[in-house]
Amino acid sequence: MVFDIEMIRSAYADFPSRTDSAKKLLNRPLSLAEKILYSHLDSEQELRDFKRGEDYVYFNPDRVAMQDATAQMALLQFMQAGKNKVAVPSTVHCDHLILAREGADKDLAESRRMNKEVFDFLASVSNKYGIGFWKPGAGIIHQVILENYAFPGGMMIGTDSHTVNAGGLGMVAVGVGGADAVDVMAGMSWELKFPKLIGIKLSGRLNGWASAKDVILKVAGILTVKGGTDCIVEYFGEGAKSISCTGKGTICNMGAEIGATTSIFGYDKKMSEYLAGTGRKDIASEADRIAEYLCGDPEVYAEPEAFFDQVIEIDLSELEPHINGPFTPDKSWALSEFAAAVEENDYPARLDVGLIGSCTNSSYEDITRAASIARQALEMGLKARSEFTITPGSELVRFTMERDGLLKIFEDIGGVVLANACGPCIGQWARHNADKLEKNSIITSFNRNFAKRNDGNPNTYAFVASPEIVTAMAIAGDLKFDPRKDKLMSDKGEEVSLSEPMGLELPPRGFAVEDNGYESPAEDGSGIDIHVDPGSERLQLLEEFPAWNGKDLRDLKLLIKVSGKCTTDHISMAGPWLKYRGHLDNISNNLMIGALNIFNQKTNSVKNQVSGDYAAVPDTARAYLDMGLHSIIIGDENYGEGSSREHAAMEPRYLGVSAVLVRSFARIHETNLKKQGVLALTFADKKDYHKILEDDNIEISG
Repeated sequence: MVFDIEMIRSAYADFPSRTDSAKKLLNRPLSLAEKILYSHLDSEQELRDFKRGEDYVYFNPDRVAMQDATAQMALLQFMQAGKNKVAVPSTVHCDHLILAREGADKDLAESRRMNKEVFDFLASVSNKYGIGFWKPGAGIIHQVILENYAFPGGMMIGTDSHTVNAGGLGMVAVGVGGADAVDVMAGMSWELKFPKLIGIKLSGRLNGWASAKDVILKVAGILTVKGGTDCIVEYFGEGAKSISCTGKGTICNMGAEIGATTSIFGYDKKMSEYLAGTGRKDIASEADRIAEYLCGDPEVYAEPEAFFDQVIEIDLSELEPHINGPFTPDKSWALSEFAAAVEENDYPARLDVGLIGSCTNSSYEDITRAASIARQALEMGLKARSEFTITPGSELVRFTMERDGLLKIFEDIGGVVLANACGPCIGQWARHNADKLEKNSIITSFNRNFAKRNDGNPNTYAFVASPEIVTAMAIAGDLKFDPRKDKLMSDKGEEVSLSEPMGLELPPRGFAVEDNGYESPAEDGSGIDIHVDPGSERLQLLEEFPAWNGKDLRDLKLLIKVSGKCTTDHISMAGPWLKYRGHLDNISNNLMIGALNIFNQKTNSVKNQVSGDYAAVPDTARAYLDMGLHSIIIGDENYGEGSSREHAAMEPRYLGVSAVLVRSFARIHETNLKKQGVLALTFADKKDYHKILEDDNIEISG
C-alpha cells in the first residue's frame, strides 16, 4: 500500500517551479535544505532571502506524525480546535507505552492491558478526525515512517525529537511540541526560525567494523550536544551516496543529539532502492523525474564553504568504530582509545547488558550485521556473557527477521527479543535489580544515554555504539573488548576471533508481514463520540490557561536554580511517568524532580521562600500557586535538550512558572515554552547566572 501518493505527486508537480523561483530571487545555487524550505513556504509568507538563524518564517508541512506518549496531549488540544478532520495527512504510533520486562509477547499483552484506556482513546480520536492509527506492536514511529511515509523533498513535523530520522529519505523532518502539530493539523502554518546550514562532506567508503552509526557518533564528538542548534545538517559527497538509506536514517536520527533542527541527505540510488524494496516504486519513479531538484546544486557541493555556515569533512575509509558516553551522547571515543578510557575513568569494565535496536538502529541491515557476529559466536560455541536484548523497529522488520532465521540466532546466544517498541531506550524497562542503584555498565545501539534514562539508576554507565559493536561486547561481557584485535575463549578452551560483520541492506526475498498494525480512520467520523472519564488517572480534558493580565511580572519566587545539564528528562521524567502523559495535573507532579538544585546539590529539594522549608519542586510550586504567587526557573546552557515532550513546558505553566531564564536553550524546548505562554528568556551576559541567589525575588518588566 502506498500512502498519500496523490499528495506526493502534487508536491512534486510544484517543487521545480518553487525551487526555480527561489533560485532566481536569491541569484545563487541552493542546498537541498534550502530547496525544501523555500518550496514549502506558506502562501502568505513573503518570498525573500531569509537571514539564517534570525528570521522567523512560516511553512506548510506535508504531514504530521505523533507517538502515543505525546499524541495524548496533542490530541487533547486538537479536540479544542473545532475541526472535523485533520488538514494534512497525520498518523499516531503506539510505541512508547510498552514496558520491556520479559519478552515481546508477554510484554505486549501486558502493556495492552495496562494502557487500554489510553490506546482506546488514541484509536477513537484518530478514527474520528481522519488520523491513521498504528496499533501497539506495529513498530517504532520513526522506522514505520521511513518504511511507509517519508519521501524525498518532503517536509514533515512530528511530536518526537527523533522525527529527524526521515532525513534518511531526503525529507526536512523536524521534531516539535504538540501545539505546533495541532496548528498544522488544524490547517495553520508552522513557524520556524530559518536554520543555519552545516555541510558535512563524506568521502571514501565505510569498511570493516565501521558503520553509519560511527559517522554520527564522530560528528557528535565534533559538534557537541548544542553545536547543531538552529541548524540543518546536510550530508553530501561520494561517501554519502555509498551509505544505505537506513544508514542515512541512523545518521539523521542522532542529529537530534547535537541539537540540529534536522539532518538530510540528497536523493540517490540507495533511496530509490529502499523505496522500491518497501513497496513504493511509484514514489521512486516520481522522484526520478525531478531527481536534480532533490539534491543540492552541484555548485554548492563543489564549493561548500561559500554556501554553508560551517563545513566538516570526514573520510569514511579512515573512520573507525566509536563509542560515546557515559551520561552524554557527545563524549566520543574511537574504539582504539576506549579500553584506556575505561581504565583511566574507572568506568565499570564488566558489561552487564548489551541492547540493540531502537529507532536509531533497527533496520534489516542493522540486524543482519549484528546477526553475522552472533552467528560466528554460535559456530565457535560461544554465548553472550552479558544480558542481551534485541528490539526490532517494526513488525515488517520483525516478521522478516523471523522468516529469515535471524531471531533464532540471537535467541540461541542467549538474547531476548523485545516488542517492536521503544522500550529500554526511553526508560520503559523493568530492569531487575535496578533499584539497588549499583554501579554498572550497559552498552546500547540507542541514541541517548543521560543519567537514569534507561533504567532509573543514576549509577548505570550507559554507552552508545553500533549494533555490531554492542553484540560483540555482549558476547565478550567486557567493555574493554575490541573485536578487531582481542581474542575470545571458546567452550573448547581455544582462543578465537570474530571476523568483520556482514550485512544486507534489503532482504533478498523481499520484506514480508502478515499484519503491519495499521488501522485506517473512518471516512466520516462525525458520529464518533470521544469519552474521557472525569475520574481517570490517565486522561484529563484540558482547560485554557489564564490569560496574561497585561502587567509586569513582580515578586517571582525562585523555584529552582539548576546546576549543569538539564534535559527534558530532568524537567519531566519519562519511564514510570509516561502513564500520566494524558493527565496534566498528575504529570505535573514530576516537574523538575530530576534537576540538580545548585544551592544544596540535591534533586527535588528546593527552598520555599515563604516558609523557609525545603520540599519537593512540584509541592513548592503548588504552595506558591495556592498563595497567589508565581515563580521562575533559572537554568544553565542548552537547557531543555533532548526530547520534544511539551509536558516539560506545560507543567511549569500549569504550576505557575511565569518565566524560564537560562544561559541558552535547546530549540524545541524554547519553542514549547513560548507556545504554552511561558516567557523563555536568556541572560544578556551569561555570567549573570551566578548572580541569582536562593532567596531572590525577581521582577520582569518591559
